[in-house]
Amino acid sequence: MKPISATAKSIAPSATLDIDTLAKQMKADGIDVIAFGAGEPDFNTPEHIKEAGIEAIRANKTRYTPASGLPALKSAICSSIEKQFGLKYENKNICVSSGAKHIVYVSVMALVNPGDEVILPAPYWVTYMEIIRMAGGVPVVIDTDERTHFKLTPEMLESAVTEKTKCLLLNNPSNPTGMVYTRQELLDLMEVVKKHDLYVISDEIYNTLTYGCTHTCLPTLDEDIKNRTILIDGLSKTYAMTGWRVGYSAANEEITKAMSNYLSHSTGSTCTISQYAGMEALVNNTDEAEQMRQAFDERRQYFLRRIAQIQGVSCIEPEGAFYIFMNIKQQLGKTFFGEKVETSAQFAQSLLKNGLVAVVPGGAFGAEGYIRWSYATSMDAIRTGLDRFEQFLKQGK
Repeated sequence: MKPISATAKSIAPSATLDIDTLAKQMKADGIDVIAFGAGEPDFNTPEHIKEAGIEAIRANKTRYTPASGLPALKSAICSSIEKQFGLKYENKNICVSSGAKHIVYVSVMALVNPGDEVILPAPYWVTYMEIIRMAGGVPVVIDTDERTHFKLTPEMLESAVTEKTKCLLLNNPSNPTGMVYTRQELLDLMEVVKKHDLYVISDEIYNTLTYGCTHTCLPTLDEDIKNRTILIDGLSKTYAMTGWRVGYSAANEEITKAMSNYLSHSTGSTCTISQYAGMEALVNNTDEAEQMRQAFDERRQYFLRRIAQIQGVSCIEPEGAFYIFMNIKQQLGKTFFGEKVETSAQFAQSLLKNGLVAVVPGGAFGAEGYIRWSYATSMDAIRTGLDRFEQFLKQGK
């Protein structure tokens, strides 16, 4: 038989989903694994949102919608963005898709020609690299580190731009580091973006999950930045709606039309029932989202206190999202349970197999020597997981 697509063969599976799948399989086999892999709130979708989905089914609202989303949902998204950020968009600027992951994919497909370069600061969310490659683009990775709090600087950005650069893919707040850019840091970066006439895909899916700092929505900086930015958001993290699969973008009319056309020939439209539930989340949002944020903050602070007491590991305090990006460089080169550990992947594998704790290796995010913990899980699980982690570290020689 002839070989399958070279592009398809080159795409790596999602490390976070791989870890989560393995941990779930071990649990199904009766092994007491504690999983810190997937970025999924452990809370249930609020009742009024679930009821809106059920009511949509009962009312037979189960047919196709426009490819880029129900007009009423688009209006709700516009109102939500204006209320939260003071930004004015119209329905013609909005695309709804099957989760923020998919809308990032469609954004890249709408902007990037084969051979175009996309600047990607590392550590990066695992899917960004593969999405760029699927579009035929060339990822240009800029390594950041703890000295810059894992943030891209204007000097770094300037040095990476070439004649082939098409856009910058920015995640703020960041997965996996939890870092949040200040308004001034964004303004400085955008000077370089404007100078070289670049687009920006600004993934702000964690914008409601910040702790002790202020999130700045990129398109609020000025009209020019708004015009060259595709703003990415969704309902998964804020409203505990991961499985409902509702993400959306806001962009200029030309980009949005191209994205809508792409959607019309791929997914067709987002699940109709989920769209009606999404409207309920945006229009009648209650204090549940804030309660979840406060719970995440409590877990974050507990994580930080515990890590400060563990020798041989460290982390920078995350300001947003729900992740701890732990520095384990002092553990590499040691032997755990008879096996020498040289990489974060090997460390994570040994921790899962021997410590019964599932985390994601930093190499998957373009940052060797780190592991990512998600604190979107119960406090009991966090306590027990960190207890097991400490016991695991004591085996290193």
